[in-house]
Amino acid sequence: MADSSLLGADDADTIALFGLLVYGVVAAACSSPQTAEINADSRAETLMKWVKLGLGQAAVFVAVGAWVARANNRKAWPVLLGAGLAAGMMWWSYQHALSSGLASGQPGTEY
Repeated sequence: MADSSLLGADDADTIALFGLLVYGVVAAACSSPQTAEINADSRAETLMKWVKLGLGQAAVFVAVGAWVARANNRKAWPVLLGAGLAAGMMWWSYQHALSSGLASGQPGTEY
């Protein structure tokens, strides 16, 4: 049986909220992985720069969220887990888009 002191009722909401936060901030800073893949040849130089900038912006919000959680005697790990999972998946998505796009040889939609 799960230890109820480790996972509270609102922890799932917090994990989801901070996961969505990371996805939203990265999406605001970048195009979609699909568009990145299609246009990797013309965007390769700047693509991951914008992913890094988006993740950096998201990290600021996550740090504030974790700090506020701790200041209110709440656990910070749900904030960090949700954001960390989303950040890792978004990094992988854009890295895969870049690699696949450069390997495809197909023409992009931007010139």
